Amino acid sequence: MKFLSVVVTGWFTLLFTQTAFAHTFGAEGASFYQGFIHPLFGLDHLLAMLAVGIWAAQAGVRARWLIPAAFLAMLALGGGMAMLGWPLPQVELGIAGSVVVFGLLIAGAAKMPPWLSMSVVGLFALFHGHAHGAEMPQAAMPWLYASGFLLTSAMLHGLGMLTGLAHQYQWPTRLLRLGGIGLAAAGVWLLAV
Repeated sequence: MKFLSVVVTGWFTLLFTQTAFAHTFGAEGASFYQGFIHPLFGLDHLLAMLAVGIWAAQAGVRARWLIPAAFLAMLALGGGMAMLGWPLPQVELGIAGSVVVFGLLIAGAAKMPPWLSMSVVGLFALFHGHAHGAEMPQAAMPWLYASGFLLTSAMLHGLGMLTGLAHQYQWPTRLLRLGGIGLAAAGVWLLAV
């Protein structure tokens, strides 16, 4: 029961975040705190981070930590690419598309070899990182900002993972798969706006 209440409380908190896109919210400062709260104000990033955690929980023990770790590493690489001025085409499409793809992977309870799962999340993480890294050079302390941003992203992965694991103990698998369909639908909506 305690496990379920942690998951429900986490989701309840996230339901009341502002639904603006994180990469249009802007980096008003580059402090650790600004980077830490930035992912919580963008629906696209928020959903993608939670979805990565949920899918990692579904992937099994072997890949459970590899998938979020690959996402975070490539998120940092994408941010670094943007800070160096290296272009990445179709960033917005990649970000919204990640929510669709991750939702479908959850809905289908997709099982892949760990290297392939890591490649899929890593590709989409480049887009997320690039979008946020493009904002950071204007800020005074980009490395502090990036550290906060990565920490919050990891925490959101953890909340998604708790959600994915909760279905094993509390919720029917069907509910988790319906959640994946809802994530994919939200991604389609993000593509449309």
